[in-house]
Amino acid sequence: MFKILRSEDRIKLAVRLESSWSDRVRYMVVIYTTGHQDTEENIVLGMDFTDKDSKNCSIGMVLPLWSDTNIHLDGDGGFSVSTAGRSHVFKPVSVQAMWSALQVLHKACEVSRRFNYFPGGIALTWMAFYESCITSEQSCINEWNAMTDLESTRSDSPTMPTERERTECVIKAKLRNIMMFQDLENITSKEIRNDLEQHMNCNLKEYKEFIDNEMLLILGQMDKATLIFDHVYLGSEWNASNLEELREVGFILNVTREIDNFFPGLFSYHNVRVYDEEATDLLAHWNDTYNFIVKIHKMGCNRSASTVIAYAMKEYGWSLEKAYNFVKQKRSIAQPNAGFMRQLAEYEGILDARDALLEDEAFPMAHLALPGEGTAAQTCGRLDPLEDMRLRLEFSTLEEEDEEEAKKEEAEMAALAQTPGNTEGKKMEEEAERSEESRLGLANLNTNNSNRLAAKRSCPAAFDVS
Repeated sequence: MFKILRSEDRIKLAVRLESSWSDRVRYMVVIYTTGHQDTEENIVLGMDFTDKDSKNCSIGMVLPLWSDTNIHLDGDGGFSVSTAGRSHVFKPVSVQAMWSALQVLHKACEVSRRFNYFPGGIALTWMAFYESCITSEQSCINEWNAMTDLESTRSDSPTMPTERERTECVIKAKLRNIMMFQDLENITSKEIRNDLEQHMNCNLKEYKEFIDNEMLLILGQMDKATLIFDHVYLGSEWNASNLEELREVGFILNVTREIDNFFPGLFSYHNVRVYDEEATDLLAHWNDTYNFIVKIHKMGCNRSASTVIAYAMKEYGWSLEKAYNFVKQKRSIAQPNAGFMRQLAEYEGILDARDALLEDEAFPMAHLALPGEGTAAQTCGRLDPLEDMRLRLEFSTLEEEDEEEAKKEEAEMAALAQTPGNTEGKKMEEEAERSEESRLGLANLNTNNSNRLAAKRSCPAAFDVS
């Protein structure tokens, strides 16, 4: 273990953990060093030994302890450590070991909060060395990255399944296997069913409808991921589990709560754990997904399609209608539910309002951000972005009212100027003319701003869908 560490790093704690493999040994190791700010910096390493007698170990996980780190007991003899969108579960082999680990981790997290260590800053840059040393077997890496809060949308199987249910389970498994090795463009569903009957050595006439429906489902899952933009694919669980298809992919966005990351040791994942329901709040996640969108899990009908539409609206300045039609044209099964469409409409309003204010030179908008943008340290002390935007729009309305009032005063001054021998009226008329010139200048500025906004909302030539 000590051979893996850099000379300037020290071990603060090493706790043995439970393992799903009886012949393997796992350790959670907390190491620290003095950083660029001459302050203590801590990270957690996951160490793997191939067997109990092995003297050689490898690294399977590296977890930085940022200022936002949270620790929670799981009620099952372990605890979770969550930070910067990642979460890992640790189950020490004894109560005493868990107590020691919790004490050390809480003290390390207190240091991170005190000095405000955040991703992208100058702290914890040395963890890149250990990330480059991750060499554990894939099964070990998968165990470090296991997601314990997955929930299946399928109902539990009955204790004693019926004969038909058992047969349908066998049909599903064998049918998928058969279809994987058939030329589906030159074979009929009847021929596939006959092949299935030979494999199962029984007559499946009463299952004809079930087999046809299952074939359609498998065909849909076997479709390749759809190229939406040059760097964005929209796919399904099947695509995300097909390693051969993922050869050219580096990042995967998983917008599901019920599907695990299939290859956590090979790809960089970002998880948005939400249900496919109208009440689900996707809007809160779209700025994070905008920065991490390449390929998405789960059928590509609701959650993932909505996320790609939101990405297109922000990246290319498209309206909701244009972005929706573009994605729908590329992937016909994309169908956001009513709740997601309402959120997309709200998101369109946010983007339009922000763009309008950004184009108005009368408003300094350097600090206006959409929901979810910026770190906690960066947004501290500012109004909520939506409230900020509302106040600015109200201020804009007040300015318009002031302009109308100014017009009335100009009219009154013009009337006075028409009175014979009224020198005071002439002066007021001159002032009115200067005021009118100023007002026209402002109108021209607003017109130019509108033209720039219209140009920004136009479709890029590379993605002409007209």
